[in-house]
Amino acid sequence: MRSKTWWFNIATTALAIAISLTLAFIIIFIVSDQPLEAINSLLLGPLSSVRNLGTVIEMMITVSFTGLAVSIMFQAGQFNLGAEGAFFLGALTAAAVATSLHLPPLILTVISILTGTAVGALLCFIPAILRSRLNADEMVSSLMLNYVALYLGIYILNNYLRDPDFGMLASFRISQEVKLTQFISRTRIHTGVFIIAALLIMAYFFIYKTKTGYSIRVVGQNIKFANYSGIKVHATIVISQIIGGAIAGMGGAVELLGMYERFQWTALPGYGWDGVIIAILARNNPQFIPIAAFFLSYLRIGSSIMARLTDVPYELITVIQSIMIILITATALLGRLKQRMIIKEAIANGQDS
Repeated sequence: MRSKTWWFNIATTALAIAISLTLAFIIIFIVSDQPLEAINSLLLGPLSSVRNLGTVIEMMITVSFTGLAVSIMFQAGQFNLGAEGAFFLGALTAAAVATSLHLPPLILTVISILTGTAVGALLCFIPAILRSRLNADEMVSSLMLNYVALYLGIYILNNYLRDPDFGMLASFRISQEVKLTQFISRTRIHTGVFIIAALLIMAYFFIYKTKTGYSIRVVGQNIKFANYSGIKVHATIVISQIIGGAIAGMGGAVELLGMYERFQWTALPGYGWDGVIIAILARNNPQFIPIAAFFLSYLRIGSSIMARLTDVPYELITVIQSIMIILITATALLGRLKQRMIIKEAIANGQDS
């Protein structure tokens, strides 16, 4: 039964992607004077050079962190959108530690990532405990906290981390020895790829092979059943969001140490929202997170190349994403409705007998 559901999810997701791309191609033919060149740039542009393909992998590393973070929270049925703020503060914290402490480089790198992880976990703990204790909607509280994180971060950057000798608002420069190693020439692919690979493997075993992971999935599927089964629902709700926030915070720290010399974000980077898209595409399964992350990154870079070389705007990617999300969400909703109908029918048959 599980195998059939697995293949059904893959088939419906693939169909949603195919429909989205088909509609995108139709739009390109309508609005563009050079539709074939535009489609060629979209589909093959990322493969046209090592640098372009490297850019895809670089983005894939980043959004895999937020995709995994969101998927774990969604597995528990918690629509916590705080991955955006956790990613931002994780990067800021890593910058603060990396530029303030005087430790051996490797130790400083590890501590910078771990402190970013801890701050991300703390941020997502707030909506989790509000939901658990006060039944406050985690979506609303996490959205509000994202902006608290942004303006708190800008305040800290401006007043405590700012390099007065740099021409714009930015932290002090991070030492090259502390940064993650970029190991493929003509790209910025860094050792963060090994961190996220290990994290994805651990997340899969955690979700599908441990008691806590089972509790998270049961709470997400049917919170009443979880209560009747003796699962500690409130603790599970909090744990899932702490883990999600920690992964997002780690992603921010890895992104900063792998890609930048200074922290100079004055707006939320948007990777948390990308994480939502990836979690939906991957159906919250860690196995499919890297595939979904690669696909989204490939489309983003392809759209950027297409916008640069042809008359089709970059915003076309938004159309593709929106259609995919609508179709995938619709199939998931229909699946849930069908499941509820089966349960009601089974209960009714049981009462009749």
